Amino acid sequence: MTLDATQAAARAPRSVEPGGWGAKDIGSLAAIIVVATAFLFPFFWMVSNAIRTNDEVLAVPPRLLPSQAHWENFVQAWLYLPFGRFFLNSAIVAAAVTLIVLVVSSMAGYAFARLRFPFRGSLFAIYMGTLMVPQAVLVIPLFLMMSRIGWVNTYQGLILPMAFGSFGTFLLRQFFLQVPRELEEAALIDGASRVRILVSIMLPLAGPALGLLALFTFTAQWNNFLWALIITNGNDHATLPLGLTLFQGQQGSQWNFLMAGTTISVLPGLVLTILLQRYIFRGLSLTSGFGGK
Repeated sequence: MTLDATQAAARAPRSVEPGGWGAKDIGSLAAIIVVATAFLFPFFWMVSNAIRTNDEVLAVPPRLLPSQAHWENFVQAWLYLPFGRFFLNSAIVAAAVTLIVLVVSSMAGYAFARLRFPFRGSLFAIYMGTLMVPQAVLVIPLFLMMSRIGWVNTYQGLILPMAFGSFGTFLLRQFFLQVPRELEEAALIDGASRVRILVSIMLPLAGPALGLLALFTFTAQWNNFLWALIITNGNDHATLPLGLTLFQGQQGSQWNFLMAGTTISVLPGLVLTILLQRYIFRGLSLTSGFGGK
């Protein structure tokens, strides 16, 4: 090795050994652990209270862990109320709303992204403006409408008013804007219709965005309390969030059963999140852009 090469090698910065832990890495890991603990503690406390007796739930000072685990609370909570009926109602409503949202948002998002029609930009701006209207403002006119057509305390009354919104359209429009137009032009030259292009080309590519939208919609409808409270009466069509309130009554509150029921109600959303987690990150990255006309 020549002298110049030796001097150049000496001046070159030394590479960090792979796998090494510095103070910055340890600090970042500690911060992640603290934040994760803060977010997970409510779920731990919910499960901890679900396996206690009701007296121990109300004990002062509270204990982090129960003196004895009562796993039978989950069975008793299921049998204490028509919990299976509530669970089935929530599953029907959440699944139906999610399916309708995916179909309608796909068609509307594609139309706003690719089709040319008069006042497209103005219509889309008005459409997005509905995102700023809170649900509490809409429940009274929606209830009056459902009452007039006889849909109070029915599945269609629970499902259809919640199945049409602008968020899914916006999400899928942003994705479709990023798909190269050459794919559509080639399909149009081959004689494919717009519907065929949407079904055969755009939707298969939009898997991450559709998975993200399905997760958001299903979770929101599974936890929807306000509309179910207004549109239903009795237990026949009551959903889980509404049914859980029945653990609190004039004879006292069964807090341990309430926590057990809440734990059961969290499981479908948790399982769906685990199954669709790869779509969550890909969908967020692919639909984050706001460009396109």
